[in-house]
Amino acid sequence: MPVSGEDRDLPGARIDWSLAAGVGRRLTRPGPRTTGYTLTTAREELTTLAARAEGPVRETTGLADGLPVPTASVLDRPEWIDAAARSMSAMLGGGTATSPGIAGRVGGIQAGGLLALLSGAILGQYDPFSPDPATGADGVLMLVTPNIIAVERSLKVVPSDFRFWVCLHEVTHRVQFSANPWLRSYMLDNIATISTENDESGAELAARVVGVLRSDKPREKGVLGAMQLLQTPEQYEAFTRLMMLGTLLEGHADHVMDAVGPLHVPTVDRIRSAFDQRRQRKQNPLQRVLRALIGMDAKLAQYIRGKAFVDEVVATVGMARFNAVWTGPDTLPRPEEIDTPRRWVDRVL
Repeated sequence: MPVSGEDRDLPGARIDWSLAAGVGRRLTRPGPRTTGYTLTTAREELTTLAARAEGPVRETTGLADGLPVPTASVLDRPEWIDAAARSMSAMLGGGTATSPGIAGRVGGIQAGGLLALLSGAILGQYDPFSPDPATGADGVLMLVTPNIIAVERSLKVVPSDFRFWVCLHEVTHRVQFSANPWLRSYMLDNIATISTENDESGAELAARVVGVLRSDKPREKGVLGAMQLLQTPEQYEAFTRLMMLGTLLEGHADHVMDAVGPLHVPTVDRIRSAFDQRRQRKQNPLQRVLRALIGMDAKLAQYIRGKAFVDEVVATVGMARFNAVWTGPDTLPRPEEIDTPRRWVDRVL
């Protein structure tokens, strides 16, 4: 079983997250040109739409009925960087070291560069590791206004419809975690296992990597596959569990978007078509490298595989019986079940 993050000396504790946030804010690019009125109106509308999305999402999923509806945090890019740095610090054990030292400052600079890169790509995010500023409860929904404006302009879609469509996806994540609090600790336990340093010698590591390369064990492509090569068996298993959970969460959110959209988003077909084309458009070599480094291609695969799994199970047994997936770790789909949903149905239901 995974070991709690409180019992581990996690590398995140040795990163200067305050420096990371500062570097990220300095490096992030400004958002699209817009008037103060347009920006303020967009922020207010996103706050309203995030609350409005809660009802149809709960009705469609059958989750979180009766729970309070939190207020979303509507942010600009520097504000998202600050929030993400706090989240990563909490998730990776930051704040436990008395002084991060030189290595911690170097790590902070590196983390800040990554946060700056991501700050221009994130439309919305549910963060289960940070407290809601309004209630103090675990979990906060974040929407990044300049990025949403930039994408809706690029896609030439109706702004209000696109904003509500984005909110449907992110609110689904909030509902997933609100209805199933065990998901947060499950993620933390697996992250702790992955992040723990091991005492292997160079020769032991090399022997294990060669053994993995010679085996027929499936591996992710690109950088994620390289990560798996360097992981111990325990870390590999924890990594796989997190990948399967992420695939389920993203696929479920995309399923809900498509189920709710036709009833509440008049131009949903146009938005879905334009957004899918954007996801799959050709990238120049530098963009392909950056996508690989931050795992964007693996993230896209999660959306596609996860949605296909949820679509098939719900079509076969209905949403109420599908919700058995949220019972606990043992009912989450296994790697061999994601692409063959019938195997999950036969095992769990």
